[in-house]
Amino acid sequence: MSRVRTGLEELLARPDGLRGMRVGLVANQTAVTPGLAHAVKLFKESSAFELTALFGPEHGLWADAQDLVEVADSRDPFTGCPIYSLYGPKRQPTVEQLANVDALVFDVQDVGARYYTFIHTMLHVMEACAAHHKAFFVLDRPNPIGGQAVEGNTLDPAFTSFVGRHPLPIRHGMTVGELARLFREERALDVDLRVVRMRGWRRKMSFEETGLPWVPPSPNMPTVDTAYVYPGGCLVEGTNLSEGRGTTRPFEFVGAPWLDPWRLADELTRERLPGVLFRPVFFTPTFQKHARRSCGGVQVHVIDRARFRPHRAYLWIIILARAQNPAAFAWRKPPYEYERVKLPIDILCGTDRVRRSIEKGVAPNDWLEDWKRDESAFRKRRVKHLLYPES
Repeated sequence: MSRVRTGLEELLARPDGLRGMRVGLVANQTAVTPGLAHAVKLFKESSAFELTALFGPEHGLWADAQDLVEVADSRDPFTGCPIYSLYGPKRQPTVEQLANVDALVFDVQDVGARYYTFIHTMLHVMEACAAHHKAFFVLDRPNPIGGQAVEGNTLDPAFTSFVGRHPLPIRHGMTVGELARLFREERALDVDLRVVRMRGWRRKMSFEETGLPWVPPSPNMPTVDTAYVYPGGCLVEGTNLSEGRGTTRPFEFVGAPWLDPWRLADELTRERLPGVLFRPVFFTPTFQKHARRSCGGVQVHVIDRARFRPHRAYLWIIILARAQNPAAFAWRKPPYEYERVKLPIDILCGTDRVRRSIEKGVAPNDWLEDWKRDESAFRKRRVKHLLYPES
């Protein structure tokens, strides 16, 4: 089977759209060719255009900073270019940073969930390009968890934050190039957007079928398996449960020192959630929540990716963990991702209805009909922006 060709490969083969331009590159360590040559080096060596600036999203240009750790501006020793951080006091390129740039190029691997901040950084960059009349190129890459499934409620604009800047469901099933097209239209952005499409990607593909190497886009996204659970696993950040940071299986391990893992696994199994099994575990995080304390909990084993619904599964984990010991369980307090008032769980969910329903003892099954309406409406919204076939 032939492999997928990324937007980066397509641009390097045909760079005429950037010819003669001064280029700023928004990237992290995922901006590589199948041979693992990085875009920073390749852009520096290009004779078609001049690389003049680098921009790093959350975790930094080389994705070495942990979550919620701000990254400072710096200078790249290889190219001599300034590296401007888009995760700090400023999360949008400034007019001064764009003074020596004609076009910005975005090449960052997304993971397909609304709260992964890279797509919101992309929106910030698009807004800056619109405001300062710069061309914006998106070098498209696969959605690693596929382009078909849509899951979860649509963000309520009242809960807009850096983990949700546009009304999307939790799992949108789009590539960054497709999202850029949707953002441009739905936010009426007057931006010269050029999506450099992939070749050979189909919406039903697993990441393994693309033939591309997996490079972790953030420190706690080590494998494709992590990406599949993340649309649910990230919700655990809104609680005092460990989401497995500081272990070798972040977001797959969930637990706390006060949890009975056998009871939690048995109760989850009784829910008969599709495509997933739960194994009772003990783990000791080396950092972050409950560092150096033994936690009881579960490991989430996805056995059928097509049937697995991570958002629903992790809500059940949170509900049943809370029920074991309501006095020990707590919702995480702000600040979180630059939001200082609203609870982290509410901005992650894109609504406070989920938290309030859990507190009232209303089970997720009672919300599914509303989610189905949101999912159906979003599928209709996204159709005109899709670039790749189903099969």
